[in-house]
Amino acid sequence: MSALSASNENYLKAIFDLTHRGAPVTTGALASELGVSSPSATAMLKRLEQTQLVERPDPRRVQLTARGERAALQVVRRHRLLETFLARVLDVPWDEVHAEAEVLEHALSDRLEQRIDALLGHPDRDPHGDPIPPRTGAHQEAWGDPLSAATAGQRFRVERVSDRDSEALRYLGELGVLPGAELRVDEVSPFGGPTWVVLAGGARHALGAPLTRMVHGRIDARADAGGAAG
Repeated sequence: MSALSASNENYLKAIFDLTHRGAPVTTGALASELGVSSPSATAMLKRLEQTQLVERPDPRRVQLTARGERAALQVVRRHRLLETFLARVLDVPWDEVHAEAEVLEHALSDRLEQRIDALLGHPDRDPHGDPIPPRTGAHQEAWGDPLSAATAGQRFRVERVSDRDSEALRYLGELGVLPGAELRVDEVSPFGGPTWVVLAGGARHALGAPLTRMVHGRIDARADAGGAAG
């Protein structure tokens, strides 16, 4: 495959992200995701279709071809490795690594990627819990259950936190809602009110709907009558 431009890679990664978040992949959705006009997105999709990186199962939808999926996974791998490197080695806060990796991912050579991977001990998750695609072999991009799906009394183990909103990510980090954290849903307020959670140590916090939709993981279906998480 010939070298792709940064713009090509951004589109492929956006299609990958929308697909695996379960969102409809349309021209309008891509334009919104990338902050471009619909005509610009339409023109780029035509070019990607001509190079057999995307295809249209129907006039409204877009999906990656097998070739496009491989190219997208390469970009996603570089991005998540860079996030991990920035967080672990340079101590960049987890709410800032995404924006930095967005810039660096297009300039990272295969050789440097392999050196970073080896230096980090071949990690399989980035700071937000997102799985890092392997160089070869199958990749699983499962998101797990959103915290918004948990009910009062259930325990929840955080596995992934969306990095799409840096300010919200910073706030969740300050609370300790990080990959690996365990919490208990103490109360779900009615009529769209907040979800109250208890973290290890007994700290109780109210999380609004936008925050509970950012946090994904595993729900323990067994209800817990009381007590702190952990």
